Amino acid sequence: MSGIRWGVVLPQGWRSDLTHLADPVAQFEAMVGVAREADELGYDSVWLYDHLQAVSGEPDTTFECWTSLAAIARETHRVRLGQIVTCNSFRNPALLAKMAATLDVASAGRAFLGLGAGWDQREYDAYGYEQPYPSTGERLTRLDEAAAVVTAMLREPVATVEGRYHSVRAAQNVPTGVQRPHVPLLIGGSGEKRTLRTVARYADACNLTDHTDPAFYRHKLDVLAGHCADVGRDYDTILKTAALSVVTGATDREVTARLRGRDRAETAVGSAVGTPAELVEIFGRLAEAGIEYVILYFHEPTDLDPMRLFASEVAPQLG
Repeated sequence: MSGIRWGVVLPQGWRSDLTHLADPVAQFEAMVGVAREADELGYDSVWLYDHLQAVSGEPDTTFECWTSLAAIARETHRVRLGQIVTCNSFRNPALLAKMAATLDVASAGRAFLGLGAGWDQREYDAYGYEQPYPSTGERLTRLDEAAAVVTAMLREPVATVEGRYHSVRAAQNVPTGVQRPHVPLLIGGSGEKRTLRTVARYADACNLTDHTDPAFYRHKLDVLAGHCADVGRDYDTILKTAALSVVTGATDREVTARLRGRDRAETAVGSAVGTPAELVEIFGRLAEAGIEYVILYFHEPTDLDPMRLFASEVAPQLG
């Protein structure tokens, strides 16, 4: 079993995790501070959600993903920078490829490009994207075509791709970025018929979320392997990632306190909950199921103690 690499989702407000700070400048600095700490602690990457307003529905601070990452790129030195994941409908994919290449240069070769079909209809309606709200089938077709566009433009300085929804004709993208052969594309989603097939065709990484059951990952990765065989792709060239929330503390009492009254068993269905020793078991089982990279969202993420505890007590056991 090879070692897991670890990323950290930063507090940016979408989960109402900056509301304890009144000043937006202080909120942004808190987000950047967590990124700096992750950089110093040895985490492999930091990530932001690509959402435009808080999931709670309240008018809470929610910092825009890509502009925030550009700022964070200049405040960190080592960690990679990703989006979990960019909503395809928010930006023209050709522009997105240009943004990813620019971020890669600004960070001296540390960018991921995360991409997903989009799911929060409230944001589409509020911001006027693609009205009426597209069907799941249409959004997945758009995702597949967007993946073709961004991969072409990140590989070659001039690209032409023809699609029903997304096309580029001799579109220039200079520079294409720093990383070679290109900025890696991560596609989020676990749909077995369409999304995982798009992963097999275009992505350098897949992302599966919110499950602690190893059987879930084994099944989804088996499906992905089947799609790879169908399209002639080497399955082993795709990085298998998972995204999970984490509730941890040095003792069982601390874990209980950090749950803030939530039922532990219910929370543990979609989040990794426990002391460092318990988390080593949880993530060890995911590694055995085929997961190679885990992106962590620590509850109350501006409190750096859980992130520090994980870095010192969990990550070394699975590295």
